[in-house]
Amino acid sequence: MKSDVISIDNMGNGFDEVMKEVEKVSAWNNLERKNQIHLQLLAEEMLSLARSITGEMKASFWIENEGNNYELHMTTKTVMDSEKRYLLLESSSSHKNEAAKTILGVLREVVEMMMLPPTISPYHPQFDLMSSIPNGVYKDQVLWDGYERSILLKVADNVKVGIRGDQVDICVLKSFQPETSRVK
Repeated sequence: MKSDVISIDNMGNGFDEVMKEVEKVSAWNNLERKNQIHLQLLAEEMLSLARSITGEMKASFWIENEGNNYELHMTTKTVMDSEKRYLLLESSSSHKNEAAKTILGVLREVVEMMMLPPTISPYHPQFDLMSSIPNGVYKDQVLWDGYERSILLKVADNVKVGIRGDQVDICVLKSFQPETSRVK
């Protein structure tokens, strides 16, 4: 099943519709209250993370599910820079670009990274972003981004981020076990 596609932006337009869509999907699939809350939390944190990292955005959000497996999708365009790319990829479970899985994808990734301003080197994955940003203007935003990432990564089964040029695709995966099959 695929939900309706909701248009959202960084001003919060569409966010209420996303929450209503999560409720509809939860009701349609008879999700337990606890699982519905998890799905809502994942949607909220996903939207908040994308808005805080990408800044100005116009995005599309939808949910797909098959049985107890749910995928929350968001796709948006953004003006990409090295810092934004780093923060987005740090938000994924693998810390890797899902759009760079093939040889052609890897080559495209290398070329795109070479074209970005060199604030974060693609050849130094251990680069410590927190120590490179002076305390001040970005401090609260970076801490907030880390908070959103940690919630997503703890509650979701997997978070995938694909970046191709200025196109960002985020997919949050969560599987819920039916209550009747749990051992009590």
